[in-house]
Amino acid sequence: MEFKRYHRVGEQIHKEVSALLFKGIKDPRIGFVTITGVEVTPDLALAKIFFTVMGSSEQREETLKGLRSALPHIRRQIGSRLRLRRVPELRFEYDQSIEYGLHMEDLFREIREKEGSRDDQEDP
Repeated sequence: MEFKRYHRVGEQIHKEVSALLFKGIKDPRIGFVTITGVEVTPDLALAKIFFTVMGSSEQREETLKGLRSALPHIRRQIGSRLRLRRVPELRFEYDQSIEYGLHMEDLFREIREKEGSRDDQEDP
C-alpha cells in the first residue's frame, strides 16, 4: 500500500498539535488532553483531530471549548512549522473509542463472571 501525502501531513499535524498542547497553550479550560489521531482529507482541506481527556463530561465540554478557542493559534503554528501552501481547516472531535472499549470490556467481564458462576453450579 502506498503511503499517501495526506497520511504524512496527518502524522505531522498529530505531532505538532500534541507538542503545542503540552508546551504552548495556556488555556485553563484545557485539561489533560491526549491526541489520539488525525484524519486528513485527500485534498488536504480538512483535518479532524481526535482527542480524549481525563475527567467528567463537563470537563470534556470545557476542554472542547478551550481547544476550539485556540484553533486560530494552533492553525498558525502548524502553518509556520509544516510550511504548507494551504493549512487544512482544523476540527477537534472527542474520540469515544476508548470509552466504547471500556464499555465492551465491562460487558465481557460480566459474561465471564456469569459463565463462571454457571460452571460452579453445574459441578457437583
